Amino acid sequence: MAKQIKITAPMQAVVHSINAKQGAQIVAGAEIVILEAMKMQHAITAPYNGTIDSIIVEEGVVVEEAQVLFTLTQTQGTQAQTVQTSDTDLDAIRPDLAELQARLARTQDANRPERVQRRHDKGHRTARENVSDICDSDSFVEYGQLVVAAQRTRRTLDDLIDNTPADGLVAGFGTINADLMGEEEAKVAVLAYDYTVLAGTQGAFNHKKTDRVLELAQEWQVPIIFFTEGGGGRPGDTDFAKIQGATLDVMTFATFAKASGIVPRIAINNGYCFAGNAVLFGCADVTIATKDSSIGMGGPAMIEGGGLGAYAAQDVGPMSVQTENGVVDLLAEDEADAVRMAKQLLGFFQGRVLQYECADQRALRHIIPEDRKRSYDMRAAIGLLADTDSFLELRAGYGVGMITGFLRIEGAPFGVIANNPAHLGGAIDADAAEKAARFIQLCDGFDIPILSLCDTPGFMVGPEHEQRATVRRASSLMVAGASVSVPVFMVCLRKGYGLGAQAMAMGSFHVPQLTIAFPTGEFGPMGLEGAVRLGYAKEIEAAGGEGSEAGAALFNKLLAAMIESGKALNVAMYHEIDAVIDPRDTRHYLTRALKTMQVGKKGGKGKRPFIDTW
Repeated sequence: MAKQIKITAPMQAVVHSINAKQGAQIVAGAEIVILEAMKMQHAITAPYNGTIDSIIVEEGVVVEEAQVLFTLTQTQGTQAQTVQTSDTDLDAIRPDLAELQARLARTQDANRPERVQRRHDKGHRTARENVSDICDSDSFVEYGQLVVAAQRTRRTLDDLIDNTPADGLVAGFGTINADLMGEEEAKVAVLAYDYTVLAGTQGAFNHKKTDRVLELAQEWQVPIIFFTEGGGGRPGDTDFAKIQGATLDVMTFATFAKASGIVPRIAINNGYCFAGNAVLFGCADVTIATKDSSIGMGGPAMIEGGGLGAYAAQDVGPMSVQTENGVVDLLAEDEADAVRMAKQLLGFFQGRVLQYECADQRALRHIIPEDRKRSYDMRAAIGLLADTDSFLELRAGYGVGMITGFLRIEGAPFGVIANNPAHLGGAIDADAAEKAARFIQLCDGFDIPILSLCDTPGFMVGPEHEQRATVRRASSLMVAGASVSVPVFMVCLRKGYGLGAQAMAMGSFHVPQLTIAFPTGEFGPMGLEGAVRLGYAKEIEAAGGEGSEAGAALFNKLLAAMIESGKALNVAMYHEIDAVIDPRDTRHYLTRALKTMQVGKKGGKGKRPFIDTW
């Protein structure tokens, strides 16, 4: 027997139209009544093949939810049907999708071959090429790809679409090093000014886009990679000129600066980087620049406009200046090399790796010369101690008396500060102290354990160094060291004298969680030669002075006694240090000690108010 079905309204709505009459034969899926609610139309279809018995409603009337719209007698033997889509061409491109695809194509490098070629002719890459290289394959999700420069009042829309794609900034989120770290640890925000678009200048919409991505990066606690090449603020954006003043309320700089101590921020630059772009570069936690870079707080136009002379862009902040003064942490050959460095650098903030190799640790037994006055290569010692090819030195050209950088030991990241005995005998001058102090803040801010390799006669002294504000600048190492919460391990390879050695130990030999020494270690409250001269001046003078045979003999005798007293084996007996070790076992001591200590939560969480830029 045929079954009659009542079809009801799913919501309160107006009957927009009725597409069938009483007695009509219909098939499942046919649209019988069209309802309209909140400007949207909803088709009420027949659930079965059958015959329309009656239409209960009329066009234009308001129906309530569950009100009967029409009745249907199901054709005997038929079952509920599903609207078939087998006839749909899944490869067909609708007009709205075609419009989107065309617009997206116009944002790509291929749409501007001449400008891309000019970049390549200089040996440079485009912003999109850099983003593609640094992010894991197919991981980058772009934000704001369709925006254009705020110049609609002076240029046609087609011109802006073709020549100002993404308003000169490629920005979004992706992953880096996911194959080593896993997807969760590999998340990162990436921003890149596009020099092929209005010289990489900062426009109204790319500021808005920058702020959006930077704010999300802080909220999500992910690192930030910023390619900063560009000429600074853009005076040619006219669309908002009537409603904006000096645009000094732009939030980009405050937003990026606010991320200090929250998430690791790495700036990469190639080519010219001036004004606002340079400020973002300088705000970063670690800076990488290619040899082709020129980085300055103002470009040639601003310099000349200020009446300060005419200069070529390449003469403003070249790398010969910015590496020696510490502005640039890592100097790269080109953009590909800079990206490689950035990936390695980011890995230290991302955490431990499981695969590693190391040199034969017996070589550490022979790295320190037996002659206590003979210098050696501290970088060679670091290379032996670290996992193979894992050491990445920062600011190598600045504060050369101190070596700072990251390395891995059994896959675990460490920040290392090390005296350089090849420079001033390892003495710590003002530049070296500030360099180490700032690096200590960086490690502490992002929960990276600190390894201090000590071989210093102390702080550098003398009238020349007092002119460099050494009293305050050297003391910054003490203050930074006393503020850290990450594990600190100190290894004294040879000299550990005076306040300089204490500074290498964050203020005291008992501040580090482990203070150990090689058998070549020697210690004293100050340089031993100076201690003898200061403490035994009368006795030496009574023997005829240091210039006499008897005075020299007495001096050498007293010095030998102090050297013997300050030997690592003797100092360890008084527990000023925790252990004297076979240099071969250094990695073992460090990794075992690290496993007993809480390093902290990943991502910093803003435990320091900020990290000094200097």
